Amino acid sequence: MEKKTNKYHLTLQLTSYADGSTEPARQLELDFDNHDEVFGIIERIKEKNPFGNEEQAAQFALGLKLFSEVKLKNRQHPLFEELNAVFPAFMKKLKSL
Repeated sequence: MEKKTNKYHLTLQLTSYADGSTEPARQLELDFDNHDEVFGIIERIKEKNPFGNEEQAAQFALGLKLFSEVKLKNRQHPLFEELNAVFPAFMKKLKSL
């Protein structure tokens, strides 16, 4: 039986380059699923505001959820060997904030 997950669609759009130009336009759209409800996690991290900046807190939460879901789905991949040992402690520390 397939595990139920939340389904998301993400649009990332480059609004301007570091030099101020806006061309060429760039956009990425992707669909992903996550076992957690990502918006709720973003709100909880924003409330905790660990960096003193709610926008950075939201960026962190979204990036972490995207990363950790890929890591979870590929936990046996050699790239994650070292992280598998420390990631649970990191997540406990984050949840204790």
